[in-house]
Amino acid sequence: MSITYQFDVLPNTEAIIDLYNSSTIVRPTNDKDRISNMYANSNLVATAWHDDLLVGVARSLTDFSYSCYLSDLAVRKEYQHQGIGKQLVWLTKQKLGDQCMLLLLAAPAAIEYYPKIGMDKVDSGFIIKREQ
Repeated sequence: MSITYQFDVLPNTEAIIDLYNSSTIVRPTNDKDRISNMYANSNLVATAWHDDLLVGVARSLTDFSYSCYLSDLAVRKEYQHQGIGKQLVWLTKQKLGDQCMLLLLAAPAAIEYYPKIGMDKVDSGFIIKREQ
């Protein structure tokens, strides 16, 4: 199976929702406008494709100089455990360069995953949670 990775293709909202629903990520997939706005306001999106099927995405917000927040990392359930998520993170970091840090908030079910792909855990963070 050949997976291709791209930065220059923004998937349509329906493909993103389908990917999210088929992965373990929890996002407001019943709100198409919100998903569309999430991507319209992101400035670094890496995608993974099996032929014409979107199988993975890493969606980030960054200044490309100092910091990057990787807000979504999702891989279709049937494509997980094949290194696609790790490759999306690695490609994102490569695009950012050495001067930019990469930060994410892990879902409880994914906390053990990120150290396995070379990320360090941080304890110094604060959050104001969304209300919706």
